[in-house]
Amino acid sequence: MPETSASTVRPPALIRNEPVQARSTARLAALLDAAAQVVDEIGYERLTTAMVADRAGASIGTVYRYFPDRIAVLQSLAARNEERISALVLAEIRNGDHATWTDAMVAVFGIYVDAFRVQPGFAAIRLGDVLDLRPAEGTPQNTVLADRMFDALVARYGVIDTEAARFAFDAGHELTDALVARAFARDPEGDARYLSQARRALRGIAANDIATA
Repeated sequence: MPETSASTVRPPALIRNEPVQARSTARLAALLDAAAQVVDEIGYERLTTAMVADRAGASIGTVYRYFPDRIAVLQSLAARNEERISALVLAEIRNGDHATWTDAMVAVFGIYVDAFRVQPGFAAIRLGDVLDLRPAEGTPQNTVLADRMFDALVARYGVIDTEAARFAFDAGHELTDALVARAFARDPEGDARYLSQARRALRGIAANDIATA
């Protein structure tokens, strides 16, 4: 029997908050590092809390001190991914080294691809939207990040903030995420063909849907 099912877990927003206060501790970081390594090797579907404990060299009781079940582990790993990637991409947009917003987004694309290559577990979990937790509640994390990036582009590059432009940016972010994920589905370095299509998607948004003041 699985440790929990998608239909019986509490809403993701609540699960994500459980380990937040202890996130800075070395023990929690070690548990999440262990979970990421296991996910990298066998996928998130087969992850168990026992595997996390074994890989971290910890007792199962230690795991349950932080996480009520395997879903909470996955949600917390996704939350850490989100925290890390958000900090990197927002800093890149705001750093002032890029002449245009499209230049900034090309750099952001590179950061995202690097996360797939070097950050354990990121290719499988990303921001957590791939986890099938029902009933679905709240705003998808991809959209949350897209909104933050769009706000940064408005502030830094004068991108015109309209509902249509924001939706186009969100849709483009989803498309790019899907194409990059496909690029890494069978190739740890990323299939160049899919990565090229993802870059074309970015250029399409710039050409057709978003303008600056």
